[in-house]
Amino acid sequence: MQMPDLDYITLVGAVLVIAEAAGLLLAIDVVMRPRSSQGTIAWFIALIAMPIITIPLYILFGRTRFHGYTEAIRNKESLLGDHWAEWYSRMNNLAAKPQGHLEVIETLVHNLTGVPFTRGNKVELLVDGEATYNAMLDAIAGADSYVYVQFYIVRDDASGRSLRDALIEKARSGVQVHFLYDEIGSIKLPDSFLESMRKESIEVSGFKTTQGNRNRFQINFRNHRKLLIVDGKTGFIGGHNLGDEYLKYRDTHMRIDGPAAQHIQLTFLKDWFWATGKIPQSNTSTEPVETDDQAVAIVNTGPADANKNCSILFTTLVDMARHKLWITSPYFVPDDIMVRALQAAALRGVDVRVILPDKADQRFVELASFTYYTDMTNCGVRLFRYQDRFMHQKVILVDDIVAGIGTVNLDNRSLYLNFEATGLVSDRDFVKKVENMLETDLACCEEVHRTRFDEKPLWFRVSARVARLASPLL
Repeated sequence: MQMPDLDYITLVGAVLVIAEAAGLLLAIDVVMRPRSSQGTIAWFIALIAMPIITIPLYILFGRTRFHGYTEAIRNKESLLGDHWAEWYSRMNNLAAKPQGHLEVIETLVHNLTGVPFTRGNKVELLVDGEATYNAMLDAIAGADSYVYVQFYIVRDDASGRSLRDALIEKARSGVQVHFLYDEIGSIKLPDSFLESMRKESIEVSGFKTTQGNRNRFQINFRNHRKLLIVDGKTGFIGGHNLGDEYLKYRDTHMRIDGPAAQHIQLTFLKDWFWATGKIPQSNTSTEPVETDDQAVAIVNTGPADANKNCSILFTTLVDMARHKLWITSPYFVPDDIMVRALQAAALRGVDVRVILPDKADQRFVELASFTYYTDMTNCGVRLFRYQDRFMHQKVILVDDIVAGIGTVNLDNRSLYLNFEATGLVSDRDFVKKVENMLETDLACCEEVHRTRFDEKPLWFRVSARVARLASPLL
């Protein structure tokens, strides 16, 4: 039997030593960077135990901070000077009067965004895809000056082409149209779809998460926002992507007319500036609508934030609940902070209910979510699995004070890695509509019993635990 060549053994040994040393150095980097405790532990162990496999994964997926975005926006704001200052001043002059214990979240929102809950808005709850797409098409048809569109996922199907054709028609009439998409979310979108808009003078761009020398390998970040703005007066925000499949999902969006639409517009303009280096001319009117006076705040969060704003926002919403806390999320892999907040809310007597899909579209994430069942139900958190179809909405209801609709899932990716957007509405009539909507959803649910996970076969429970351990790496 021929023995392996000594030089080959030496080379392999050297590679292993170098990989182990590099893994140790990167493990130190993991400890020094802010991230969830689960993520820190998972990356640290993986880099030490399997450096050859984990090092390239860490280079691609291990970053927690998106570099350059905030700095670029600040530089642009300083160049525009008085223009931005006047806009913020007008928005602050429209601050809504806090109701009850909303003052806690109002102060937080103001400090996170620089913009308070604004008064003088009209909000329409849009349940499911048909209502959402029809409302969007109606708003586009009524555009006089410009339309801004932003989606995480765009499909080249009947729904995608319908909205595209509506945009092309407006562009031909002289309306300016800007279309922003996420390259990873829309990776299956053919170039022909985008080119058909460019040929009609529509400005089209991907978000470009890998832009800049420090960002060249940060493919782990996504722009998960779904926004549409018409003339700076009407804005849409919620969970819907653009495609036929979303007509089949249980999802929720909302249309906002009034000053809060300006804040949705600002969200788009910042993302567009990052992607293209340009800011289109926009209406900056902050006039309240005459027909309604609903208080609305827009909170944008993401990996460019100096702090973990998404986690801070949702933890605060959970903590402020006194009687009722209902949450829907298609993905439920919360970090330790959110787990403790939900448990504490239930233990202090709050009616805490979390609605999840019965059949998730991501098996790995679904496996991980099972491991939270016992921890949640033992403390009185009630979990429900929606039976009718895939449930994709991201909604939070806090007492009768505030309802939130947006793009945030209760998982590591949304809380720490994605650019997200949430609309918060403080209006008793609107909150009641959301409550009624969720009651209808609950009627289509099966409640999870505390033994649901423990009764699963051993292989399933082991797989689920592994999935939970690995979930912060995704």
